[in-house]
Amino acid sequence: MPVLEGLWGPDLRMRDTGLDVGVCPEEPPDSPVWGPLRTPPVTCGGLSLALELPALIRQLRAAWRARKGGSQRPERNQASPWVESGKEQEEEIKLDTENRSARVEADGRLNTGHAGVLLAERRGSYPLIDLRILKTSAQQGEVETVTRRKVKRLLSFQRYCHASRLLRGLVPHTPRSLHLLDDDYLGQAAHMLSKVGTWNFDIFLFDRLTNGNSLVTLMCHLFNVYDLIHHFQLDMVKLNRFLGMVQEDYHSQNPYHNAVHAADVTQAMYCYLREPKLAEHLSPLDIFLGLMAAAAHDVDHPGVNQPFLIKTRHHLASLYQNTSVLESHHWRSTVGMLRESGLLSHLPADMSRDIEQRLGSLILATDINRQNEFLMTFREHLDNQDLDLQLASHRHFILQIALKCADICNPCRVWELSRQWSERVCEEFYRQGDLEKKFDLEISPLCNQQSDSVPAIQIGFISYIVEPLFEEWHRFTEPSLLSQTMLDHLHKNKANWSSLRCAHTPSDVQGRSQAEEPEGEVGEGADIP
Repeated sequence: MPVLEGLWGPDLRMRDTGLDVGVCPEEPPDSPVWGPLRTPPVTCGGLSLALELPALIRQLRAAWRARKGGSQRPERNQASPWVESGKEQEEEIKLDTENRSARVEADGRLNTGHAGVLLAERRGSYPLIDLRILKTSAQQGEVETVTRRKVKRLLSFQRYCHASRLLRGLVPHTPRSLHLLDDDYLGQAAHMLSKVGTWNFDIFLFDRLTNGNSLVTLMCHLFNVYDLIHHFQLDMVKLNRFLGMVQEDYHSQNPYHNAVHAADVTQAMYCYLREPKLAEHLSPLDIFLGLMAAAAHDVDHPGVNQPFLIKTRHHLASLYQNTSVLESHHWRSTVGMLRESGLLSHLPADMSRDIEQRLGSLILATDINRQNEFLMTFREHLDNQDLDLQLASHRHFILQIALKCADICNPCRVWELSRQWSERVCEEFYRQGDLEKKFDLEISPLCNQQSDSVPAIQIGFISYIVEPLFEEWHRFTEPSLLSQTMLDHLHKNKANWSSLRCAHTPSDVQGRSQAEEPEGEVGEGADIP
């Protein structure tokens, strides 16, 4: 196991060890608590990071017992980060929040630790907000055992391994097997990959044909298309390990923010990278970053938005000081998986750090609250005609814009695909609203199924978020066939949603709602993907 250097962030938690460390012991290097530690150790909050994992676990246990006199911290109620259901839980949340805030202030910077080392989150460090396994009693406010999640992960891993063996042709054919059907399906998937650059690519069908492995299959194919494996001398075993981690850490119970959405964004990003205005200027590193950021931009998404995490005092909101909470978590989780898989371990340290930082810049750009910031900058560049794609900084900015477009391109797809995505994202909103209502929380904008219809949400989203961005992208491409196709679909889909809205709204109510409709139907807190 590789040496852990700066792999853990301020919130240090060991998974499956039974050890929950709240505050790292602040013992000096020569303290007897640390025993035979090598000196001087690389530290983060007083904790040595220069140990192999088993030794580090033993050292953590010894240090914690020595500091606390052998006492064990009582096990926390897992539901407490997002459910207020009693005086005891409220006090516990308050204490936990104060402790975490103190560590954030002590760290000084969220993204870097000592000596400028980027601190990454450990996979599985934080409890999954699984809305389906919440018990019905609001008084109990507890979450069922994590055994269900472990079984789900195991089944997902077994499914991935089986599909991977099929792709490599390692599964034997016997008269009693049904693998001929699998081969037929894989043949169809290969045929779809030959048309992966077309805008009407059906990612839902592709996901079914790949047995739920659309993200891994698509990324491996695109890496081969661009010869990135050879260019960066990537280890195939490590690459498959990393992509498997990314796909696994998307939660399939989310109607929208799941691995299929990541694959859809990756396919859209590939289409944008092929735009003639951009393609001739891109370096292999630009392409690598664009595809990687698209694949991992929503990894480990909990299925709720940032305002929900803030008002429930979730530890991620405290950790990132209520700013780009989810996007920071996606980035730090990606860095953790890169280091855990060792995908970039053969590259020079400065190059791997640069890749991690650039990935962060791309993923953080998908924060919907920064939409106007990027749109105004993009518009200003186009008005001044001062974009120079020979400059790495300008190419990186266009990659940020491209990823933002790919992330919200669903209304620009053909109606059959666009409508599926719209219904999925609204279902995720409604689930959050139901949870907020269940626990007497204020229902977030667009999350009230009784008052926020799918057509109304989509019309506002298209009008105030999607159209302005894609009109500028259309200008940038001068214009290309793809950008014109996307705008055509966008206008048709908006008209379709308007028709559906009128069909389900009485005429008197419709006239009153249009008269009272405010500017900016989609608010900043909506977190529309």
